Amino acid sequence: EVRLVESGGGLVQPGGSLRLSCAASGFTFRNYPANWFRQAPGKEREWLAHISGSGRNTNYADSVKGRFTISRDNAANITYLQMDKLKPEDTAVYYCKMYTIDYWGQGTQVTVSL
Repeated sequence: EVRLVESGGGLVQPGGSLRLSCAASGFTFRNYPANWFRQAPGKEREWLAHISGSGRNTNYADSVKGRFTISRDNAANITYLQMDKLKPEDTAVYYCKMYTIDYWGQGTQVTVSL
């Protein structure tokens, strides 16, 4: 059974940092590229970052390029999203998703506020 569990969210001040984790199980993790998305209240889900199965290739949405870093640990079946220089507009629920696997986890809430 496919399972993705996001964690690491919380309340942070503008300019701060958080590292999100996504623990995967139920499939051969290293065979699948991974993505991070977010959804703010009243807005559509937004793609943020992509990493290849090997971890060698990444790309980012313009809104987070230079501030967020996606990575993965294939031995531990975890993908990460390091978020730096956070802004209030980064407030959202953050999700990971594996490419071609139709499954969404519960997400983790990130709130950027004074």
